[in-house]
Amino acid sequence: MELGILMPPLPGRATNLARLAESLGFATLLFPDSQNMAPEVWGQLMLAATATTKIRLGPGVSNSVTRDPAVTASAALSLQVQSGGRALCGIGRGDSSVQRIGKQPDRLASFERYLASLQTYLSGGTVDRDGFASRIEWLRAVNVPKVPVEVAATGVRVIELAARHADRIAFAVGANSEHLAGAIDIARTAAQAAGRDPAALRFGAFVNCVVHADRAVARDAARGAVATFARFSAFAGSKLARLPLPLQNAARFLREHYDMRHHTEASAEHARALEDTFIDWYAITGPPEIVIARFKQLAALNLDFCHVVPGSANIPRDVAVASIRSLANEVLPALAG
Repeated sequence: MELGILMPPLPGRATNLARLAESLGFATLLFPDSQNMAPEVWGQLMLAATATTKIRLGPGVSNSVTRDPAVTASAALSLQVQSGGRALCGIGRGDSSVQRIGKQPDRLASFERYLASLQTYLSGGTVDRDGFASRIEWLRAVNVPKVPVEVAATGVRVIELAARHADRIAFAVGANSEHLAGAIDIARTAAQAAGRDPAALRFGAFVNCVVHADRAVARDAARGAVATFARFSAFAGSKLARLPLPLQNAARFLREHYDMRHHTEASAEHARALEDTFIDWYAITGPPEIVIARFKQLAALNLDFCHVVPGSANIPRDVAVASIRSLANEVLPALAG
């Protein structure tokens, strides 16, 4: 199981951040696509590509609301060329990038059409755009592998449509191994029903994780991002009664109290209100031995990858730096072994 990392690039720091992530041994580096909160993602990824040679790169994640599928396909292909085949196209229905322009996450039917169009564009095919035959015409001039499309999925219906259209699924359901195993089963069943071989899909997860000898410090550093990812289970239309009880209670609370003005912030009231027992259930926090044991539970599910979310906004810098270095120096070697 490979470990990647999701980190927002500071303006002017994308190349240094990419070099650091690669030197630490992470398999993938994701930058968020949230135009009002972080620099333009595809430009930052192109800079990262010029500064690295091995690490995979992609948005974590882009969305089907703010970008046309042809625009996304062309950007992902450009990154694939620039990086020598290391691009990854992460996509979702939209969160902060959509909210910050006064819109809502994409509807399921629209999102599924978007995925189908994106895959067709990336494969060199022609997409019917209301009677107009549209394709990425410059793709014929390059010789690169197809960019894999990775869908960030939480709810049952998004998992099922991802199993029909994606190359990779990154489950955003937390790090509880039993709950994650259930999400994987949903994807496998949906892939088979669609006539796809589940073995052809790559499965992974977004994992909120902070490594620190003091577990209370680790929990507090993770809780802002935990609230963000747990809130995905509370989106409109989600049937909370289907969720495991710890997540059910947290999702019900976050549905009513999540404050987007303090998105991902560890000090947000909605984040501080989450119980420590829920943080321990949903995320992986604490000293290296606890973190390693939890990741090994996830590896036992035959996951192909995990994208680590290494903290929350506005946490102490020394906590963030120490956690990332512990991930690289202690957790990665233990998983490789």
